[in-house]
Amino acid sequence: MKKNLSFSSIILLTLLVSSCSIPRIYQVVISQGNLVDQEMLDKLEVGMTESQVKFVMGTPLISDTFYPNRWDYFTSVTQGDKSFTNQKITLFFEENKLVSWEGKIDNPK
Repeated sequence: MKKNLSFSSIILLTLLVSSCSIPRIYQVVISQGNLVDQEMLDKLEVGMTESQVKFVMGTPLISDTFYPNRWDYFTSVTQGDKSFTNQKITLFFEENKLVSWEGKIDNPK
């Protein structure tokens, strides 16, 4: 009788504890592209050389053969079917010097 009560108590306790959380499939956060933050954009200055920009921003994600004076930095952060960040920063060069950039940071740090 005592064993039966003890066993029943363990089963009941296990059911109560396991009902506190719903088991879900773990979904990994996936970061793709160049992680660009506002601090990096603040360091950019018109007239910087391509090598200086590459030091600050990193290698561009896309090197376009048709537009070698345009560098594109894309960032995409997703988890499962949820998208947290999608951003695009484009830098423009003339004669190896930065002349302008466009885009913005969605979620600044």
